[in-house]
Amino acid sequence: MFFRWLKHVMPRGLYGRTALILVLPVVTLQLVVSVVFIGRHLGDVTTKMSQALARELLVIVNDTAVATTPEEALERLRPMLTELNMQARFVPQDVVPKNDQIRWNDFSADVARDTIRHVVPGVLALQFPNNDIVHAFYGSRFGPLQIDFDRRRVRISAPHQLIVTMVVFSMLMTVIAFVYMRNQLRPITRLARAAQAFGRGHNIVYQPAGAIEVRAAGHAFLDMRDRIERQIEQRTMMLSGVSHDLRTPLTRLRLGLAMMDDTEDLLGDVDEMQKLLDAFLDFSRGTVEGDPELVDPVALIEQIVDDATRCGRQVTLIETEGAGLVPLRPMAIRRAVENLIGNAVRYGSRAEVSVAVRDTSLRIRVEDDGPGIAEADRAEAVKPFFRLDPARNQNLGSGVGLGLAIVADVASVHGGSLQLGRSDRLGGLRADIMIGR
Repeated sequence: MFFRWLKHVMPRGLYGRTALILVLPVVTLQLVVSVVFIGRHLGDVTTKMSQALARELLVIVNDTAVATTPEEALERLRPMLTELNMQARFVPQDVVPKNDQIRWNDFSADVARDTIRHVVPGVLALQFPNNDIVHAFYGSRFGPLQIDFDRRRVRISAPHQLIVTMVVFSMLMTVIAFVYMRNQLRPITRLARAAQAFGRGHNIVYQPAGAIEVRAAGHAFLDMRDRIERQIEQRTMMLSGVSHDLRTPLTRLRLGLAMMDDTEDLLGDVDEMQKLLDAFLDFSRGTVEGDPELVDPVALIEQIVDDATRCGRQVTLIETEGAGLVPLRPMAIRRAVENLIGNAVRYGSRAEVSVAVRDTSLRIRVEDDGPGIAEADRAEAVKPFFRLDPARNQNLGSGVGLGLAIVADVASVHGGSLQLGRSDRLGGLRADIMIGR
């Protein structure tokens, strides 16, 4: 439970956690050293100095007991007081404070007060008004005797020097260490930024730098990015080449069949093959066509819906939420949404489209009133060349199984995903293109 709570309060960023790793040990060390220094060293030294002073006070008060008059007592004490750099005089009783006077933050005064009272019996009160002087009141047979002495007799000179020096140099070394650590973390943040941008379909310039391990991770990322780009390029070239090469014989076959009688079924097969080739071409260029640019998603979807409506499809834009520009590949997004609308009106009678532009995400939703896709088949439905015609209407023809795969690839190249579910409004399929901002 403690570690679970600690996880919520800990910094989530790399800089914050690094700063905590640097600052926490330094602060802990300062606290420990300060407590040990104040509690042991400073306390022991103050006790020994107070014991020495208390013995001197004991000699002074003992000399006053031998005298017969107050004047004689002060005269006997004068040489000793001069040698000890003290002052003494008899004062009225009302001058003596009722309690010891010690400032709340004066640690050494507490130690000196307890030591003097323990060694010198008969002390009436002790005053520590400042860091310069101490007033001690002793009850003699001639009345209260006030003895003034230098505060440095019972206090270490500048006891804060060690603490101040430790704090200043600790802060200085922490700043130096943080600057150095920041330079070491900057290559990691650049690598994370490049990886995040590549996941969203953007290629930014990245040069490995920093420590050996960070450089190795950077070179591995660049190699991975190059392999992925080569793989996409090779797939595109392969599908485009195959589709292009098959267009010529299909055209000749169509012309030959057009000159013959009773070839309606054969021409239908040729048209089906043409549609398959067009699907291959769409799939091959669906994720790489166009560069990202700032686009108004609401305006783009409105245009797509208007185009579909002019083609005679039952498509309605039912809801738009938010506004703003989002970096998108317009042609790829158009192809993806058109595929979803085509599937919706193919397997259902109508489609409804909605757009939500939020601060952290973009959602494009297409719903239909068709049979939908079973929950167990939704993960397989987005895979290339996987067809779910048995779960749909077989009288509407068979596709190549690339429609949802194209949509998934387009969403992926934008750093998002395609999410399939059941429409609450129409009862058919609900397809959401979710893109992070």
